[in-house]
Amino acid sequence: MTDTKSNSFSFNNLGIAPKILDILQEWHFNQPTPIQFKSIPIAIKGNDLVGIAQTGTGKTLAFGIPMIQRLSQIDGRGLVLLPTRELASQINTSLKNLGANFGLRTALLIGGESKNIQLRALRQKPHIIVATPGRLIDHIKSHSINLNDIKILVLDEADMMFDIGFAPQINEILRSVPTDRQTMLFSATMPPAIMSLVAKYMKLPINIEVAPQGTPAEKVNQEMVVIKRENRITQLEKTLASYKGSILIFCRTKYGVKKLTIRIRQMGHSATEIHSNRSLNQRSEALRSFKSGKMRILVATDIAARGIDVKGIELVLNFDLPENAKDYVHRIGRTGRAGNVGQAISFVSPTEMREVEKIEQIIKKTIPLTKLAEPEYGFHKPEVRNNRFSRNNRFTRSKRFRKR
Repeated sequence: MTDTKSNSFSFNNLGIAPKILDILQEWHFNQPTPIQFKSIPIAIKGNDLVGIAQTGTGKTLAFGIPMIQRLSQIDGRGLVLLPTRELASQINTSLKNLGANFGLRTALLIGGESKNIQLRALRQKPHIIVATPGRLIDHIKSHSINLNDIKILVLDEADMMFDIGFAPQINEILRSVPTDRQTMLFSATMPPAIMSLVAKYMKLPINIEVAPQGTPAEKVNQEMVVIKRENRITQLEKTLASYKGSILIFCRTKYGVKKLTIRIRQMGHSATEIHSNRSLNQRSEALRSFKSGKMRILVATDIAARGIDVKGIELVLNFDLPENAKDYVHRIGRTGRAGNVGQAISFVSPTEMREVEKIEQIIKKTIPLTKLAEPEYGFHKPEVRNNRFSRNNRFTRSKRFRKR
């Protein structure tokens, strides 16, 4: 079996057209990621595939290169489905840039944007449609789009689309596209609902897995800080002062994001926010300002946990643990990307040890726990926990922290 960790990888032997290789060279993409190395040759041949890979592994080019190469050679169009507006907008930009030299046009169909703009893009007969499921269904119902010429379909972040309730729309879309097509599905996990979809709508797909399901980013140093909720702002101020690069902070609620952003600005830091109460323009502007470095800190709900590709994030800080333990993997995957080492710190209440255990069971790894000293907030040494999967060990941990 090919060693996907070898440094001898190159885009040159994957069957990629010379014109696309020239673009990759201009972008200084010299070495494919494991998911790209395994997916591109299969997808270029027109095979269906299921790719299991964590966020930040280069999935966009894994499906984008084969899609654009094949569409330049065959009749028909491509369709890419994504769970969030931000991710759809980002993917649309990448595909537009990659396909420009082929004369390929794209249309972006997402909620929160004027339908008139989207109708104008559709009248230009785009070769690739990038859409969120809800807005695409709106266009199908209003007869402003016809999917009978879709030859390549991509479902990216499929597990997230199911998690946020898009299953009915996805099934309706799959019934609207031709059965004679290539389908590529990418997901961080494979829950039963997606396995059922694969069995029903895909033709002998080739399965590719570059990391076990739930595997966190390899180059992320993880730490959990046990601290009472009332002390988090004080500790946050100390933490922010300890890092000089860009920082992504997660909160559970929209109200929490808004409130924390104000507090961070009062500390003298440049900060912006992303959550579902903000308009699409506001969210896009927040992301642009964070990417450009105009704003050093981005505070967000889990809407930003998947697929937002911002280079060089030094620290991901979970001010609140996620409601769903598996979202922890997606959150910390925003740092430690493209070969860089990142840091992930999570604030944990003494009563949240059960949530910590769930996260550790998913990532199959023990995360160092740091108990803050009172009241000066100096650090105790990280707790080393052995045999953490045993029943007695879990009971002892929970009991110990309750006593404190």
